[in-house]
Amino acid sequence: MKVGVLALQGDVPEHLRFLRELVPDVIPVRRAAELDAVDALFLPGGESTAIARLIAEMGLWAPLETRLRAGLPILATCAGLILLARELAPSASGRDPPTFGVLDVRVRRNDYGAQRESFEAPVTVEGLVGRPFPGVFIRSPRILAVGPGAVPIARRGSEVVGVRAGPVWGLTFHPELGTDLRLHRRFLAEIPATP
Repeated sequence: MKVGVLALQGDVPEHLRFLRELVPDVIPVRRAAELDAVDALFLPGGESTAIARLIAEMGLWAPLETRLRAGLPILATCAGLILLARELAPSASGRDPPTFGVLDVRVRRNDYGAQRESFEAPVTVEGLVGRPFPGVFIRSPRILAVGPGAVPIARRGSEVVGVRAGPVWGLTFHPELGTDLRLHRRFLAEIPATP
């Protein structure tokens, strides 16, 4: 299995570090040919408007949309979730990026506050046993509504902080900024083996 990390902006090194502990073949994805070569993709956190602009500038918007619609397994964190959302509620900045619309959620960018208001909190993740998952929330989006096309898979108390629609997962928090590999391992375990 070959796994890619969209490597245009954001916490790309952290994802690569995590994944290299779990999968032997991990590549940064910056071009369409690299995207075509992967069996799964991670969309990192970062600045969603910058990532959306770079996706377009690198000619990746149409190829990524095609792979998404064809069922490419994707785990998106923070800004990655924003880019996959069906709908964005207007953010305070008023500068919201275009989205791929493949996750049936309504989200608002930076809804937990500014950088100085970042925090860590325990998260309950479907399918993970043992201790709660350590959620790292940095200028995170908030999931305001989950439509019928997505199901909650992670909660902070009663609040939904992670969803999935088949092979596409979206998280408001950053699992790659800790040391707990369980969530990445769980996602990778569901990727069909390639012949």
